[in-house]
Amino acid sequence: MRLRALPVLLVLPLALTACGSDDTGGETSSLRILAAASLTESFAALEKVYEKEHPEVDVTLSFDSSAILVEQLSQGLEADVLATADEKSMDEAVAAGVITGTPVAFATNTLVIATPAGNPANITGLDDLADATFAVCVPAAPCGDATQRLFELNQMSPKPATEEENVKGVLTKVTIGEVDAGLVYASDAQAAGDKVEVVQAENASEIVNVDPIAAVKGSENGEAAQDWIDLVTGEHGQEVLDSYGFGPRP
Repeated sequence: MRLRALPVLLVLPLALTACGSDDTGGETSSLRILAAASLTESFAALEKVYEKEHPEVDVTLSFDSSAILVEQLSQGLEADVLATADEKSMDEAVAAGVITGTPVAFATNTLVIATPAGNPANITGLDDLADATFAVCVPAAPCGDATQRLFELNQMSPKPATEEENVKGVLTKVTIGEVDAGLVYASDAQAAGDKVEVVQAENASEIVNVDPIAAVKGSENGEAAQDWIDLVTGEHGQEVLDSYGFGPRP
């Protein structure tokens, strides 16, 4: 299935400039990071760390489904770093020739069931989804692929009420109460705080998504891109990712 090239879900900050000036009047450069939607909160925290250490660099974060980001890069979108929510998406980026160097795994993630606060439908596990309305990611997205594998592992095929482009779309359906439950990453459920209740999904620990990161081919900011990768994969970055609910790098 060919995905539509959609606008990225979130861009921080909104404007991307080739150069400018920092607070001291020196010239600044821009570093554009494309990242899976599940990395929104953790990468926003790391952006502050990076820009404090590199005041001459203005970081722009763009988030969406990994599959969509890879397709956008294949269609000519300019960026400096790509971080995906699974190895399959990164492998597709490598095959498309849009990545330089060897991708590095930096985190892991697993699925949980998220329900609206108070769990009004009294969801206790995957079996309850058969009689509930629930949201999942589209199969092409890493969270959707993981959901399908989880259902297959548990020998079940419940029908979702809606399929969203990325995990944040699923989480939104849950938090506004449009569905009884949704399959999301543990990190996203943690980020939602008291807006959701977390229910463990049977055998979810056996379906582990590995998050890799790599520099984008053709980037004119190779040194800055490597500095970002080093931050994410280094001790400080790992501590930040852990605090946002990600599992350790494999």
